[in-house]
Amino acid sequence: MRLRPRQKTFVERSVAALASRGNTLGVAPTGAGKTIMLSAVTGEMISDGAKACVLAHRDELTAQNRAKFQRVVPGVATSVIDATAKSWGGDVTFAMVPTLGRASNLADMPHLDLLVVDEAHHAVADSYRRIIDRVRNANPDARVFGVTATPTRGDRKGLREVFDNVADQVRLSELIASGHLVPPRTFVIDVGVQDELRSVRKTMSNFDMAEVAGIMDRAPVTDEVIRHWKEKAGSEGRQTVVFCSTVAHAEHVTEAFRAAGVSAALIHGDLAAETRKAILADYASGKTRVIVNVSVLTEGWDHPPTSCVVLLRPSSYKSTMIQMVGRGLRTVDPEEHPGIVKTDCVVLDFGTSSLIHGTLEQDVDLDGKIGTGEAPTKSCPGCGADIPLAATECPLCGEAFPREDLDAGEGGAAAPLSGFMMTEIDLLKRSSFAWVDLFGDDAALMANGFSAWGGIFYLEGRWHAVGGGKGQGSRLLGVGERAICLAQADDWLNTHETDESAFKSKGWLKQAATEKQLQYLPPECRHDFGLTRYRASALMTFGFNKREIRQLVGRASPELGRAA
Repeated sequence: MRLRPRQKTFVERSVAALASRGNTLGVAPTGAGKTIMLSAVTGEMISDGAKACVLAHRDELTAQNRAKFQRVVPGVATSVIDATAKSWGGDVTFAMVPTLGRASNLADMPHLDLLVVDEAHHAVADSYRRIIDRVRNANPDARVFGVTATPTRGDRKGLREVFDNVADQVRLSELIASGHLVPPRTFVIDVGVQDELRSVRKTMSNFDMAEVAGIMDRAPVTDEVIRHWKEKAGSEGRQTVVFCSTVAHAEHVTEAFRAAGVSAALIHGDLAAETRKAILADYASGKTRVIVNVSVLTEGWDHPPTSCVVLLRPSSYKSTMIQMVGRGLRTVDPEEHPGIVKTDCVVLDFGTSSLIHGTLEQDVDLDGKIGTGEAPTKSCPGCGADIPLAATECPLCGEAFPREDLDAGEGGAAAPLSGFMMTEIDLLKRSSFAWVDLFGDDAALMANGFSAWGGIFYLEGRWHAVGGGKGQGSRLLGVGERAICLAQADDWLNTHETDESAFKSKGWLKQAATEKQLQYLPPECRHDFGLTRYRASALMTFGFNKREIRQLVGRASPELGRAA
């Protein structure tokens, strides 16, 4: 497989920082391909017998990181340190922190040249520091590389004691603009308790959730939550995740959804692991429409069809808000979730997080300092109310704001929470592959590699991404907005091709089509004297796969269920 151009830049910057500084932090949100980039950096840094270790804090992350690394850097020997296996035999070892951090296992650790810390915001915890210090004591020249989506910790403890620089930061606005995440549509809803919520005292790590529950856990408030959810999300069939303040609060919200005829389930940390697993399985299967939680689904959980996030608690830290909203921003693979179309994510904020923090973008401060002061606002042209810069619709009068007005200007501040446009033409330019407008009407685009092809096709008001390749049939990759479908088709090519096949700039693309190619094309193409080899190749690929493409697109179009 090969990396997206933005991923390549991230890797190049990280490798350069490691070479000059000996350590570095990379910041990349959900959807950026964090594990792919982490693997590529590791692959670049190991040579001539060098040994590396990749840390993660959970078994499933260790397994995921190892599997992804083997795809990105094939042919490199790997091994595992976890509860069931303890081998340093590979050039790259994937280790679970709770296991490796034990004294006996640390004593067996060999001389390492590179230590990679996934979810690097944990790096200053004692369990991680024991491992990092052991690596550095054994080899003062060892490099330390960390990757995280949320560099700002809730306890305000900075990461500078491990990382003294940031190599690169991929922003959410980039991923939304390129179609790798869906845009959020934010509604800040005042159910008469905002003044009370503003007065809630803060503990060392967050707002006092018991006090929050005293404000939010009231029947009239919950009734308003259900009413607004039905109006803005329920009528569209959106699967929803709800974040509550306490278990009792979550129980009452769950009961209210059920009383309204909505299938809802509650998950929290006091439940047995098997019970939590069964609840999540019901939600993943679609049996449950709404899943209500208390600090369980904030990090490390994703169900891409989720297209509504309800915040019934405030968040002291922007990183927590980003994690919660991020549960609803992933795009959908139609093969994994057939019949689901997702174009955006509705965020219903009853807990004032958007008013506190303003946007989903965050700046990195390795010293752990968190900015204070009022979040940026704007004035509603309809009623004059001060509302969050993030909002696309006024929560008071319903005035809608054109997305064009919300984009950041060149050299200006980061775009607001809901103000990202689908700038698909940018992805066409940034793609490593040459995309061909097959029929000149901008309704069918294709790109070819040596082993695979990808295309996007417009039908009945929706775009459809389709991919195929040698030894495999065509498959539906995505349905919905153009930018999202283009990103899915481009990623299909990146997954199945190598750097050698990304020949966008090769001179022979502009050479005239061959006589052999013309034999396979319809008569009208033979009279096109400007027809190039590459365009002819794309037209031939479409012709050979036209029947399968039409079947896939046709099956996806009628009466599709919607996640948004």
